[in-house]
Amino acid sequence: MSSVDRFLAVPRILPPLDPEFRPAVLAEQAFLREATVPITVALEQADGSVFHQSFKVLAPTVPGAAEVNAFFVERLAKFLLWGWGGWRFTVAGPRDIADALRAHYTGTPNGRFDSETIGRKVYDRPIEVVWVESPDRLPPARSITAPLGRHLDGCRIGFDLGGSDRKVAAMLDGKAVFSEEIVWDPYFQKDPQYHVDGIMDSLHRAAAHLPRVDAIGGSAAGVYVNNRVKVASLFRGVPPDLFESRVKDLFLELRRQWGGIPFEVVNDGEVTALAGSMALNQNAVLGIAMGTSTAAGFVTPDGNITSWLNELAFVPVDYRRPAPKEEWSGDVGCGAQYFSQQAVGRLLAPAGIEVDPALGLPDRLKHVQSLMAAGDPRAARIYESIGVFLGYGLAHWSQFYAMRHVLVLGRVTTGTGGELILGKAREVLEFEYPELSDRVDFVTPDEKDKRHGQAIAAASLPVLA
Repeated sequence: MSSVDRFLAVPRILPPLDPEFRPAVLAEQAFLREATVPITVALEQADGSVFHQSFKVLAPTVPGAAEVNAFFVERLAKFLLWGWGGWRFTVAGPRDIADALRAHYTGTPNGRFDSETIGRKVYDRPIEVVWVESPDRLPPARSITAPLGRHLDGCRIGFDLGGSDRKVAAMLDGKAVFSEEIVWDPYFQKDPQYHVDGIMDSLHRAAAHLPRVDAIGGSAAGVYVNNRVKVASLFRGVPPDLFESRVKDLFLELRRQWGGIPFEVVNDGEVTALAGSMALNQNAVLGIAMGTSTAAGFVTPDGNITSWLNELAFVPVDYRRPAPKEEWSGDVGCGAQYFSQQAVGRLLAPAGIEVDPALGLPDRLKHVQSLMAAGDPRAARIYESIGVFLGYGLAHWSQFYAMRHVLVLGRVTTGTGGELILGKAREVLEFEYPELSDRVDFVTPDEKDKRHGQAIAAASLPVLA
């Protein structure tokens, strides 16, 4: 048995279809109860932003301390990389912990994936780990925030690109005059022309409902900087040479084709949070979209967004070994397997629901939704399990996000199953974390907003000249 196992607490509310689930938040609480040695990690981004996280680790005299410390520090670093983003860790604490973290990014498959994807592709350099003797040698914390969207004047088009469908909305002075959802399959398409044709088709269909087009705003899974594609699962099937020549500047090319009008594309999670903030007229909103994968974004208490990545599809939420594997990175226990169509798909067998193996995830979800509408208790257990995952996930994320409102939308939340997810998440918070439950409220959009709210909010991104 690993020394880590004794920290993997059994949740008091178990997901009915995944009883081996061991929430990250409970494991970290158990770990910190025994930790006595202070450590601070600083994570630096390319724009000079630096974020600090202070905690404690086990003293070297504790049996198995080296293994346990390395595990928990790496899992925290994984969260910081994909939640906040950055390329250089500076560690003020035991030197062996910095050495172990450095070895992870250079010597393990998961570490090399993170270094290549977050380090090189997003920040143009591999991940570095630097050790310093004391916290006063750390780079000072500093961050940049900026307003996002909320512009409703003129004739606008908004689009949202998901892994199983693309959505588009036409807006006339803040009123939606058209919205549509079209199924597509972008993940493993090798020719980027497939993506271009699909996006252009949706834009033209929306433009047909407007007297003119003043601006276009979009959201899509991935990391986008100044409308350039840095990392995006939607284009994972495109060979590297075509990604460089056709995909990186795809949205800049689309803007040229639309006459150079204001054209903004950002991460779909940011637009999820923006949609919630606009609907509520409130800030401090964590938005979570459960679609083909998991998207997330955060509107600060001041109404701005940060430079964080908020890629909660890749952050650890389950610390058991082994846990379900995330299909792209190969890491285990990460958000996409708990808060998306992927979660529904993997829970079918434990639920006793048989489907044609040839069915894709969207059709598997549709089947579960039809069973749920018919009152099938097997389908209900799938949604209850996702709700338990969400409750413990929110408790974990609350350590990093100053949230007061949680907006949950996306295809997985459509229908009565979405109500069951939120109800179970509330139950977990009320039972395990009553103070957090009192502080945070869930926002439930109507069915149309669940499916099209992101496209509508995306239309508000560009500023008219």
